Amino acid sequence: MGRGVHGRVIKCGFEEDVFVGTAIVDLYAKCGDINDAVEGFLGMQVRNVVSWTAIISAFVQREDSGSALKFFKEMRREGVEVNNYTLTCVLAACAKPQMMNEAIQIHSYIVKCGFDSNCTVVDSLINVYSKMGQIGFSKLVFKESGSAENAETWAVMISGFAQNRSLGSAFELLEMMIREGLRPNTSCWSSVLSIIDCIYVGRQTHCYILKNGMVSDICVGSALFTMYSKCGSLEEAYVVFEQIHDRDRVSWTSMLAGFAEHGYVDRAFDIFRNMVHEDIKPDPMTLSAILTACSVLPSLQKGKEVHAYALLAGLGGDTLVSGGLVTMYSKCGVLVSARRVFELMPQKDKVSWSSLISGYAQNGYVEEALLQYHEMLVAGMNINSFTITSLLGMAATLTISALGKQLHVPIVKIGIGSDPPVGNSLITMYSKCGSIEDSNKVFDQIEHPDLIAWTSMIMGYAQNGKGMDALRLYDLMRSKGLKPDPLTFVGVLSACSHSGLVEEGYNYFNSMTKNHGIKPGSHHYACMVDILGRAGRLEEAERFIANMSIKPDALVWGTLLASCKVHGDVELGRLAAKHILKLQPTEVGAYVSLSNILADMGQWDEVANIRKLMMGVGAKKEPGWSSL
Repeated sequence: MGRGVHGRVIKCGFEEDVFVGTAIVDLYAKCGDINDAVEGFLGMQVRNVVSWTAIISAFVQREDSGSALKFFKEMRREGVEVNNYTLTCVLAACAKPQMMNEAIQIHSYIVKCGFDSNCTVVDSLINVYSKMGQIGFSKLVFKESGSAENAETWAVMISGFAQNRSLGSAFELLEMMIREGLRPNTSCWSSVLSIIDCIYVGRQTHCYILKNGMVSDICVGSALFTMYSKCGSLEEAYVVFEQIHDRDRVSWTSMLAGFAEHGYVDRAFDIFRNMVHEDIKPDPMTLSAILTACSVLPSLQKGKEVHAYALLAGLGGDTLVSGGLVTMYSKCGVLVSARRVFELMPQKDKVSWSSLISGYAQNGYVEEALLQYHEMLVAGMNINSFTITSLLGMAATLTISALGKQLHVPIVKIGIGSDPPVGNSLITMYSKCGSIEDSNKVFDQIEHPDLIAWTSMIMGYAQNGKGMDALRLYDLMRSKGLKPDPLTFVGVLSACSHSGLVEEGYNYFNSMTKNHGIKPGSHHYACMVDILGRAGRLEEAERFIANMSIKPDALVWGTLLASCKVHGDVELGRLAAKHILKLQPTEVGAYVSLSNILADMGQWDEVANIRKLMMGVGAKKEPGWSSL
């Protein structure tokens, strides 16, 4: 339609008019056709500040900062006087960490030309420095701006603190704003709520918002229930959601996403159905959120229903929806459908490609996963931590050390080895492949290892029979001020088991509740039974199981049964097997272990009876095989 109007302009001879020419440039820029926008701009006989700003804005929208700055320099060279809108466009082009020098130069020009008192320019400066992570510069601009009476500037500064996860500073500025007699606007509260991750602080903030009558505002209300969702309080989130009168598509989608991310798939689908019932048409973001719910469960049937709806709504080819479908089918293990959707995508993005690779990797399709990884690289896609950790997980599961080392090379090359998920996956991969020295090297290269990295390294030492090293690393972790979690103690107790440290095992086990407030789970009890069993203290292990604070499961009894096999304790082995078979009647391992104990003792009649029992319940041992 725009091209048709442009043709009419040429036919009527209005193309030389500066206002019409500027409108044409703006039209092509907003439609994403940068080439025609530039052609229209260069064809103008007379250009004013508005037309220059329009073409600069076009490049900013395309995130082409270099071209935007180039045209700004040309504008100044031609002596065209800039205005505040031109400067906000140029500042937006500099909102990248690598363009700090350019931002400072523009800032100097702003001061020189006297625009540093203009509220719009000041707000842009604060926002640009915040996006760069230079919150100190943002504070300096705010302090020197003299905009104490402008609530919008305060809101931009609070938003800057929120972008940099500085909750304390954001609240401090809110309090100062209120003392100055200014009323925080919806933007202030939305920014603060976006970074609250403590339910107690969130509820206090909610009370203040209620007191000031802003809870019915759709922006504030949406930020409130999103905050409750992030804090895991879905019921409170839903109460706030229902209090919003004019719910738009964004608020519906946010509430749906909250239920989906926390695994409440049925509730997410209720939201989806109610949304459609109220004639609010789902967009690609909505469908992506509901597909996430299908992936979390995972539910293939519901995923297919959403797929059908997307096709009927004409959104089946949308990149975001297609990516969600690839992820859903991959998580459900239906890789043929995942691949089919992926191949039909008009534009393949990094997320969908990574999801397909992850699906192949998690289901053990090594060749297909590596082939897609190769094609992703050939297509010029940058690999991310999600892609590489999926492949490393595959290498760890299949204990393919050579594959893990090959994957390590591009990790080092592109510099993502310090990324926590990647570093942790490398540690686990090398540990499971028996290369504990390589695990240690990776761990040492992580500048600030998190709890997962420490735990992975402790587990690695324990699995490779280096119990004392695991315990020394645990002590070092504690000295660094990190608090262990339940998985950390699984590693510590495993280390005690592999090193025969019975009393130390008791001490660590008791410290879980006493010193760290962690309630022992089935894996912790199984570790303690293993410690006692390896030490030959089987009767003590039986008493320990009898005194457990939780009901022993098949894992605990199975651990005792394994120890009975090692030490040839037939009677206790019978007892352990009886409990396992009561919990899992078709558990083949229990039958086989008890049969082996009896066979070692020469009780062949009993072995025959066990075989008959197996046949009676339909338990069948898979025959062993070798690839050699």
